[in-house]
Parts: sequence; structure tokens; C-alpha cells
Amino acid sequence: MKFAVTYPMVGHPWDPKLITKQGLAAFARTAEESGFHGMGFTDHPCPTDRWLKAGGHDALDPFAALAFCAAITDRIKLIPNIVVVPYRNPFIMAKSIATVDVLSGGRFVFATGAGYLKGEFKALGVDFDNRNRIYDEALEAMIGVWTTDDFAFEASTFTALGQTANPKPVQEPHPPIWIGGNSKRARRRVAAFGNGWTPFPAPRVLATTAKTPPLETLDDLSAMLDELWTYVDEAGRDPADIDVSYLNNEGGPPSSEDFDAEAHIAGLAELEALGVTWITVNVPGHDIEHTLDTMRRYGESVIAPAQPR
Repeated sequence: MKFAVTYPMVGHPWDPKLITKQGLAAFARTAEESGFHGMGFTDHPCPTDRWLKAGGHDALDPFAALAFCAAITDRIKLIPNIVVVPYRNPFIMAKSIATVDVLSGGRFVFATGAGYLKGEFKALGVDFDNRNRIYDEALEAMIGVWTTDDFAFEASTFTALGQTANPKPVQEPHPPIWIGGNSKRARRRVAAFGNGWTPFPAPRVLATTAKTPPLETLDDLSAMLDELWTYVDEAGRDPADIDVSYLNNEGGPPSSEDFDAEAHIAGLAELEALGVTWITVNVPGHDIEHTLDTMRRYGESVIAPAQPR
């Protein structure tokens, strides 16, 4: 099992130190020193004020923030959580990712999603109803320009007449692509070309808002994974080559004084038995010292004991 931590600008209020050089550097270095295998940032370039006030969250630009983190770390994977692919031109994204991958020595993991916030799509000038087509075309174009020169491609919103973009990513044939979302379409994408699947817990109320299938229990997750492995088998691929990233709520919040590390580790075993290979850990953001202490404690009580000896 591997562990990733998301930058905690996910609630209000968050500590203003989170948007300082010193704060971000301390977070990245502490994550690496505590044994986390990956770290990431959410992707919301221009959400609506209504969504923010209804429980949404602020965000740094994931590519700029991960480039900063690449410069001050040596081992940890750089995994946005997640990039909404239709928001940007695919060749601009491909250049940003290749740059971070090269400068980090091959540590970028391209975790992706199609997105669901209509107001953000509208602000960015992207057709919300066409987002899945844009998503698929963008990923095809990015893989193409990462792996070939003189790349030509005709899409619904752009045309490549014969493009070459250097430098290419360090990782070959390209950085791992993780597909986010709970839908059958997401799982079919994973089976077709993805290197990982990142479902997210979705109570039925949230599922309606986010326009995604509900995912509330391990039974729900198990059924989705059974379907994923069927698709993977049909595609002639090896399930061992595909990562699955999820959350573990057993034992309570890691930031709590009552956090039960033993129960949490037992929950990890259940998830691992289903095929989960990565756990995303949420840490508090209202006080950066509490954030750092939570990561250190989680590293000592969960990550270290969970590693093979």
C-alpha cells in the first residue's frame, strides 16, 4: 500500500501560511520525510462563489505548485487530485506535465477527471455538455504529442497539423494516467489505456450534485472493482499493472486525538484485499503546525508499520 496526501486548502478557514513559500516548503518536505509516497493539489481555477460558500474549496494551480514541490523534494510522487482535463488546451497541459516530469526526474502522475462544476466550465469557456468528448480527445492528443513528433490530430475543439513538443517526459512511454470518477465510462477508460483508477466516496446526495454514481460502502467499491477487472481482462491487460486509489475512514480522522491507528491499519487490509494500492490521506488546514504534526504522526503510526519488512 502507498500513501498520498492532498494539500489542505479544502475547508474554511485555512491557515494563510499555506500560501507562503515557507508553508508549502514545510508541507512538501514533511510529507516526504514522513514516508508519504505522493502529494497533490486540487484543480479549481475559477469556481463559482456559490459553490465555495456551499462547502467548496480554494486551490493553488496544481502544475505551478507541483513544480515548486519538485524543486525541494527528491522522492515523492507528484499527483494532482485531480486535473480537470477539459478545462485546458491539451497541448498546454502536455507541456506543463512534461516540464514537471523532466525537472522532477520522472515523478509526475497524471490523475485526471472530466469535471462536474457547470459554472466553472462556463467561466472557462468550455462546453459542459461536450466535456466527455473533449476529455477523450485531449488524452489521445496528449499521449500522441508526448510519444511522437509531427503529430497530427483532428478534434472537435482543436486541430494538430503536425506538432512536435520537446522535451518529452522522462517516463516512457508517458507519465502514468489515472482516470477519476465512479462511472462505467471511467472504468472503461482505465481498461482501455489508463494506469490507475481514482473513484471517490459519493453519498447519494453528493452523487446527484456531482452527477456521478453513488459510492458509500466497501460493497459499492467491490462491485465497481469487479466490473473494472472484467473490463481489464477483456482488454487483455494485467490488473497488477493498474493502481487503484481510494480513502480509508476507519479509525477516524488522522488529525483527531482519538485516531485509532490499529483500526485504520485493519481498514487498509480490507481495501488492499479488494485491490486498492494507494490511499489518499486528508489532513487539516486551519493550522499548519497541526497539519505537519498530523502528517508526522500518520507516518509513524500507519505508514511505517504498513510497509513490508
